[in-house]
Amino acid sequence: MLDNEIKNEILRRRTFAIISHPDAGKTTLTEKLIYHGGVIREAGEVRGKEGVKAARSDWMALEQQRGISITSSVLQFDYQGLRVNLLDTPGHKDFSEDTYRTLMAADSAVMLIDVAKGVEDRTKKLYEVCRYRKMPIFTFVNKCDREGKAPLELIDEIETTLQMNCYPITWPLGLGGLFHGIYHRLKKQIILIHSEKQDLSESWPLIIPVDSLDSPVWAEHLHREVIHQAKEEIALVDGTLGELSHEKFLKGELSPVHFASAKQNFAVDTFLDFFTEFAPPPLARSCREGVVEPLDDNFSGFVFKIQANMDPKHRDRVAFIRICSGKFERGMKVQHSRHEKEVRLAFSNQFVAQDRATVDVAYAGDIVGVNDTGNFQIGDSIYTNKMKIFDDIPKFPPELFAKLTVTDAMKRKKLQKGIDQLSEEGMIQLFIDPIVGAQDPIIGVVGELQFEVLQYRLKDEYGLDVRIQRMPFSVARWPREADGKAVQKPLNGNFQIFRDLNDQPVILLEKEWDLNWVKKENPTVEFATSILKVQKK
Repeated sequence: MLDNEIKNEILRRRTFAIISHPDAGKTTLTEKLIYHGGVIREAGEVRGKEGVKAARSDWMALEQQRGISITSSVLQFDYQGLRVNLLDTPGHKDFSEDTYRTLMAADSAVMLIDVAKGVEDRTKKLYEVCRYRKMPIFTFVNKCDREGKAPLELIDEIETTLQMNCYPITWPLGLGGLFHGIYHRLKKQIILIHSEKQDLSESWPLIIPVDSLDSPVWAEHLHREVIHQAKEEIALVDGTLGELSHEKFLKGELSPVHFASAKQNFAVDTFLDFFTEFAPPPLARSCREGVVEPLDDNFSGFVFKIQANMDPKHRDRVAFIRICSGKFERGMKVQHSRHEKEVRLAFSNQFVAQDRATVDVAYAGDIVGVNDTGNFQIGDSIYTNKMKIFDDIPKFPPELFAKLTVTDAMKRKKLQKGIDQLSEEGMIQLFIDPIVGAQDPIIGVVGELQFEVLQYRLKDEYGLDVRIQRMPFSVARWPREADGKAVQKPLNGNFQIFRDLNDQPVILLEKEWDLNWVKKENPTVEFATSILKVQKK
């Protein structure tokens, strides 16, 4: 039985990820959240320009130069007695696979929406992942200090596009140049970012209790046009919606909505206060053996991310583990599900960007990074005592393919080591021609930017100048029998079969038309779009 101290530590964990379309302000929101959590004293505005402070949540130099997040990171802070784990994810669509894996490690999500652009394509795709997992979702409408869509129009767009009910917790008082602040529907408060009659002796934002929409307080601080529109909209929302259902929220059927401006650091703390009240503690996880409860006596977890060279000087490799049950202790011995052997978790860390701190203990819901010498792959399960093999994390099929060449033939071995390590991260996929061998693999990626990042990292971390030779393929599929096992017999048709890093057969084709022809020639074979990690039974 877990003692009360361990139970309390587990129950005070809150682990979430932020999903958004690029440029919705995700990195800015992330930095403001950890600012309120006391992790940093100053949040840098996120711009890829000389002289402007780089984002503290971005650790790679290229991220800081471009002003985008292209890797996921783990940020931990305390707030109102809770231990919050924020999983920062890439915003760019070319790194959707990394975001998907990160969402597998989260218990809830914050959907960030630009008030002017509404629900964008990238947001829709990420929301589908959350809905598939029935994750609780908070909605954070950002950039209210800029001109945007009318709040009612935006709410209707979210509900219609995503087929999800919304429940506004706060309501904007004007937008753009007329943005005065928000009205907190649950607390009956006006929270002002500024006022036409601003008293410099008062602290801002100013919080004003109001007992009703007819209170004279409204007219004391707000523009007449703003008052009329806001009251009309709030009255309509109040008259339409009933009580906020925590149960529906936890089932992913209803999303609480907050309006704010992350850049102005306005109403971020209001959202965070609500988050700590409503976000779920660590949730139960399904595995091959059944369901794992976070308060299970035994330790268990799974690897959802691997990152090489976070410290290039030491050529380190870190495996990020989501703890699913029990208590983690540095140096503990655990069972490795795939290797069927015991491994020792000797060096463990938690991170803010590349800043790391040794962690001696952690609990279900936490994320720890352990130094890895090559034992772990993404999706590996670890446990003590009773076996637990968690659900597999599939990979996305790549759509762009290339071979890499290096001008100095003496560096070919170094190139092979570099791409092997980066493929183990899940950043790229390798396909091997059985005739040519592993020394000359084909690189597969989901998006164009991944090639740019690959070149950059090979140069920055391995000192290699490489050229990319594009291949004509655009389709990768894994042939399987009806029972889901890899096809071992020859297939009908004149095409080559490659092998992936798990030595599973895979076909690479130029066009969807070619795939349709292959399917016609092999009607009993399934051509899967994802790789199933091979586990020993």
